[in-house]
Amino acid sequence: MIVRLFAVSLLGWMLGFIWFAVLLPQPLDSRPTDAIVVLTGGAGRIDRGIALLQAKTAKRMLISGVDRSVRPGELAAEYDTPEALFACCITLGREAIDTRSNAIETARWLERRDYKTVRLITTDWHMRRAALELRQALPERVAIVYDAVPSRPSLTILVREYNKYLLRRGAALLGI
Repeated sequence: MIVRLFAVSLLGWMLGFIWFAVLLPQPLDSRPTDAIVVLTGGAGRIDRGIALLQAKTAKRMLISGVDRSVRPGELAAEYDTPEALFACCITLGREAIDTRSNAIETARWLERRDYKTVRLITTDWHMRRAALELRQALPERVAIVYDAVPSRPSLTILVREYNKYLLRRGAALLGI
């Protein structure tokens, strides 16, 4: 009986992992939203957010998880973006240190501005867990649009992220 239970659990984990790895979230079109939220930590994320902001698909953008030593001028130079865009429309969130605190920081930022729609930008392999955390932190009235940045994750990254996703999903079911 124990062996069968283990085998069924392993099969369930493997099927779930195949779903997770093969059907990674995709980039989205440039539909407008009230705000854009970019989670730091992966290549192409900030580039994608700035391009969408410059295309006027949103009013403002939050870059969540920025190191305290980074200045707006440095980011403007690195991403070849006018400093005026950072001054008017981009907020550097410095409170977040992980995905869960990204969601909390984002929820506070959105609440202060009373936005109703937000575009979440993160890497494709990170999107499901980030979306889960953000959905838990935001009120139901806020609509989230998921915009994944394509990547080529290693098997190790996928396995680690899938296990983190399962753990957060389980914790969410327990109300943690």
